[in-house]
Amino acid sequence: MKLICIGDSNTWGYDPRSLFGSRYPSSVRWTARVRDAGYEVVNYGENGACIPCVSSVNRILDCIRAELPAERIILMLGSNDLLAGSHAEETGSRMKQLINAVREVFDGDILLVSPVPFTEGEWVSGSSVIEESGCLADCYRRIAKHAGIQFADAGTWNVELTFDGVHFSERGHAAFAEGLLKQLAEHGIQ
Repeated sequence: MKLICIGDSNTWGYDPRSLFGSRYPSSVRWTARVRDAGYEVVNYGENGACIPCVSSVNRILDCIRAELPAERIILMLGSNDLLAGSHAEETGSRMKQLINAVREVFDGDILLVSPVPFTEGEWVSGSSVIEESGCLADCYRRIAKHAGIQFADAGTWNVELTFDGVHFSERGHAAFAEGLLKQLAEHGIQ
């Protein structure tokens, strides 16, 4: 089964301990752990990625077209939108537009994953952005239900974040992979 994973630095595998934006080793990253469980994984994670507006969505659509055929897209974006000052509902509105655009080029299953809520850290100060990140799951749940796609709340998977309050730790990547693999198994995706 081929999974196209579209996300930000936590999908890419960013290691916040690095000086120059390096990645965790492949063996640590959640995408590699899912691959090692028997899936074909295409990683379109990108540091700093936000949900693209309608006028700039073509790059993601071109990536999807290049990987077809595939059975499933795993879509996890929104953290950087919140860090840039968007509210959960604004972020959800852009996600809804992205899902609609993706459905025009992809007729397989889409799994919308709500990112892990932020914690206080070097990249996160103040309670408002933490609160907004906690609201994103309910917003995405509603969007997924309305769109008729699957939803997963990564905030329920006990994913540990690092000192910056945003990025997965090594244990966090392992917990994310475990949660995602359970989600895929529950839906009979093997």
